[in-house]
Amino acid sequence: MNSKRKAQVFHFDLYGKREAKYHFLNQQSVDNIQWAVLEVKEPYFFFVPKDFSLESNYLKGFKVDELLILNSNGIETKCDLLAIHFEKKSLQKVIDNFKSEDINDLKIKYKEKEESSGWNFADAKASIISDVFYFQKIQYRPFDYRETIITKNSGGFIGRSRFEVMQHFLQPNLGLIIPRQTTQEYRHCFVSNIIVEGNITASAKLFGTGAIFPLYIYNTEDIIYKTTRIPNLDLKVVNLIATNLGLQFTNEKAESEVTFAPIDILDYIYAILHSPTYRSKYKEFLKIDFPRVPYPKDQVTFWQLVKLGGELRQIHLLESPVVEKFITTYPHDGSNEVNKLKYEGGKVWINVQQYFNNVPLIAWNFYIGGYQPAQKWLKDRKGRELSFEDILHYQKIIVALTETDRIMSEIKKIEIE
Repeated sequence: MNSKRKAQVFHFDLYGKREAKYHFLNQQSVDNIQWAVLEVKEPYFFFVPKDFSLESNYLKGFKVDELLILNSNGIETKCDLLAIHFEKKSLQKVIDNFKSEDINDLKIKYKEKEESSGWNFADAKASIISDVFYFQKIQYRPFDYRETIITKNSGGFIGRSRFEVMQHFLQPNLGLIIPRQTTQEYRHCFVSNIIVEGNITASAKLFGTGAIFPLYIYNTEDIIYKTTRIPNLDLKVVNLIATNLGLQFTNEKAESEVTFAPIDILDYIYAILHSPTYRSKYKEFLKIDFPRVPYPKDQVTFWQLVKLGGELRQIHLLESPVVEKFITTYPHDGSNEVNKLKYEGGKVWINVQQYFNNVPLIAWNFYIGGYQPAQKWLKDRKGRELSFEDILHYQKIIVALTETDRIMSEIKKIEIE
């Protein structure tokens, strides 16, 4: 027997209700089911049919994790209830308690938090006393900014701090957020200019948690004060892009028609990953590993995509002036407490008296990763009273989601390899 010979894999799909499946199986046998013989291919050896007919074309592109070298998953606190807060003052109170109170008192005060293999009170207290940490804004979910701390070491108050990557967001930076794998339709690409939580784009159970790729790497000898930075880019790939385009690469953006910079590469990738055509065409490949992006074929197409990707980036960071042009209203006074959500006729009701009006259905249902931000942001605030800033922020989210759909339609018009 040849021990290296691959086994044959047979596949058959059966859909329907349980009783119908039982009936079918009772009438059939292994021998008379119409099996499909799968092509067993390295390195994945899938046990379900996959259409890899476009593989040779897809492989011509550059792999994002080979271009943006340094990356990691987002922070995993192992104790979100204690480590991630809506307001800094409540986080500060927890930190002060861990500094001053003994472990037994902490266990009583925070009885909702159970110890686990990744987190315990003793190590959490020790890290607050002895580790170096910084108070930071964190992007918890798309458009959802909260307060936390980032510690230099893992295994203490913060279970997995990913400091080797997150430290580069203590200075001005941008990060491309992309999942390595997903079981869902590909829609998980996002961007951040601050540290991120591990499940920012999807729950780990659904595969789609976002790895973050910083655009720049800072001198880490003294990360708080150093401003020296270099692009987090593999120059071999960058030089191929430069050669294809007939442009010169610069480490920082310059006002020149013959140069391109790291931000242009990020915006180009961002546009590609938001292309409905690209997502549909390469859907099988996008589920199983970090994406490959086609090399830009000419300057015209490159700059078109850079422009649209840049618009998307600024909108998703809520930095674009566009998000200030509200398309919704919040017409009635009241408690502002979120307690009963309902979408009806363009109205998003947060309680029996108050609602956001003129919310497009496309924005209400729009997905980024595994979340629908227009719904998720409010659901996560049930029982809370929205501040004036919260009300404005939610209206920016609605603009951002509506504009994302529009820009993706514009990207779809551009031919992508």
